[in-house]
Amino acid sequence: MKRISVLAMLAASVAASPLAAQETLYFAGYSGDFQTMFESEIAPGFEAEHDVNIVFVPGNSSQTIAKLQAQRNNQEISVALVDDGPMQMAVQFGLCDSVSDADAYAELYDMAKPEAFEGRAVGIGLVATGIAYNKEKFDGQGWDVPTSWNDLTDDRFDKRVTSNPISGTFGLNSLLMFARMNGGSEENIQPGMDAIRERLAPKVVTWSSSNAEMAQMFQNGDIDLGVWGSNRTVALRNTGFPVEFVYPDEGAPAIIASACAVTDGPQAELAQQLLVYLVSPAVQQKLATEGFGPTNRETILDADIAEDVPYGEEKLSKMISLDWDVINANRADWTREWTRTVE
Repeated sequence: MKRISVLAMLAASVAASPLAAQETLYFAGYSGDFQTMFESEIAPGFEAEHDVNIVFVPGNSSQTIAKLQAQRNNQEISVALVDDGPMQMAVQFGLCDSVSDADAYAELYDMAKPEAFEGRAVGIGLVATGIAYNKEKFDGQGWDVPTSWNDLTDDRFDKRVTSNPISGTFGLNSLLMFARMNGGSEENIQPGMDAIRERLAPKVVTWSSSNAEMAQMFQNGDIDLGVWGSNRTVALRNTGFPVEFVYPDEGAPAIIASACAVTDGPQAELAQQLLVYLVSPAVQQKLATEGFGPTNRETILDADIAEDVPYGEEKLSKMISLDWDVINANRADWTREWTRTVE
């Protein structure tokens, strides 16, 4: 009996130890290179400071929003990271909790402040939507560097172009830019739909929903250029492939990687602290290595990294903000027309 009592006491002691009591926080975010960088460069500092284990739940923005909706009555995810368009939907669906006040948010660009998301999310990284092109191929052919969205429709690139379909942010942004360039807007999408169908679609070899597939097409020599993000271009160039990114003259739609504490999610206080951590200059510098421009205006980047991301007045002036209230209200109808007439 005495031996049993001692073992019971030891078990109780272990259960009460800090190691055994360590919390687990589930963070949903982008898969691929971003997940690798987050787990190795960003999570460890927060884990050590707060004695918590962060488990990364990978997925694209649509997949993450779907998970939050499916778990609405029993949330497992504490913090979610998605593009700003889907984030606005998450806010409307009531999936994001109010952001607690913090001095750090005063340092953010207006487009990334909680106020831009009805006080329920913060922007942690900037991505530009533009044109990625194979520099080696262009140099070898003596082609001029693309400067306009219209360059995607050049006859030289017949079946040598790729983009997301409308279900992906890059594809949707292409539609919006072609609408604006042809007399339309978010409120009048038809000019863009017509331009995509008649001029861009014939040049597209495939509408790819996978960034990994798009990278592979570049590497295999299947495409010469495509609609992509500044962050994805950096990730591919980091593999040694000669890809470059262009901010088109007509503008580059901004994508704001946005994070929120999930409504009724576990570790609510830690979730708020993680949001503050993600917008700190030190973490913003790490995010920049994966192609995300800083949203904290106090962040200082090395020149070689600054060259690759939306950073500095010149690049930021070329970025366009979109009306996500109008977009999200009409996206289902646009998707039906796209599926019926474009793909």
